[in-house]
Amino acid sequence: MKILFFDDFKLGVLKADNTVVDVSAAVQDIPHVGPGDLMNGLIERFSSYRQKLEQAAAQGQGIPLASVRIRPPLPAPKTIDCMAVNYMEDGTRSAPAPINAFHKSASAIIGNGDTMVLPDAPATIFEGEAELAAIIGKRASNVKAADAMDYIFGYTNFIDGSARGLPAGGFFHMKSRDTFAPIGPYIVTADEIKDPQKLQIRLWNNGTLMQNFNTDDMAHKIPRCIEWLTAIHTLQPGDIVATGTNHRGLNPFIDGDKIEIEIEGLGRLGFNIKDELKRQWERRTRLQCHEAAAAKTPGAYPDYTPQVSGKYATAS
Repeated sequence: MKILFFDDFKLGVLKADNTVVDVSAAVQDIPHVGPGDLMNGLIERFSSYRQKLEQAAAQGQGIPLASVRIRPPLPAPKTIDCMAVNYMEDGTRSAPAPINAFHKSASAIIGNGDTMVLPDAPATIFEGEAELAAIIGKRASNVKAADAMDYIFGYTNFIDGSARGLPAGGFFHMKSRDTFAPIGPYIVTADEIKDPQKLQIRLWNNGTLMQNFNTDDMAHKIPRCIEWLTAIHTLQPGDIVATGTNHRGLNPFIDGDKIEIEIEGLGRLGFNIKDELKRQWERRTRLQCHEAAAAKTPGAYPDYTPQVSGKYATAS
């Protein structure tokens, strides 16, 4: 099932003919004060509501998806955990990096057609990482890897926005800016994804394909990620686990850019970039910068294309 919010956060089910049916009436008895509570509550109670949603979708009048405003499908997760350095970079890493993660603020979430706003901050570069996000379906604490997939409700596209190279503040300063977590356009329940470790992920910047990799290159697979995270803290229904990216195609996000991400089976998420300072960077991927560098470290792609104009350019 494909579940989304649309227009004024009506709950919808996307049908095979690419129309969306308003199924809000079927879930009105779930306690909530806003769409975030509603979606988290639905995920927690999904086994009791699935048949109701299927019936409502079958009986309802569909609206063309292209005619509605798509909203973030998870407006208010309690936790967003992002796995760090979690790809083998197309086999160029000799070994996986130690498993690691960081938190991203839920206030960073935006949806399809929304705008990522680049802040007035002395970042070396602004990037966005194309990632598969797993959505937790039930309370998860000290979950074993062998059982971890049973805790996943579904999947969605995810972008991990970054303000790289800031002088202080670490990952919080870099990752948790407002608008730095585009997600969507909808949630696809886990039963529709045959193998989440064999999905092609693509990202386009202004129509040019920049990232193109498969989740089979993931260093620490999804069950191990959930095992490790839930040994540290409890995950709740509706929480997001972003599973990392292949860094080779990362590229600068610049004012006016139109970014699109599409993961097999999860639809296409598009959003815009706004920078009131109108800063400019050379249009090169990390891999292109790496290939041009005199000294190369296999599997490491810390090479950033330089800022060429605008505020902070001399410090970049």
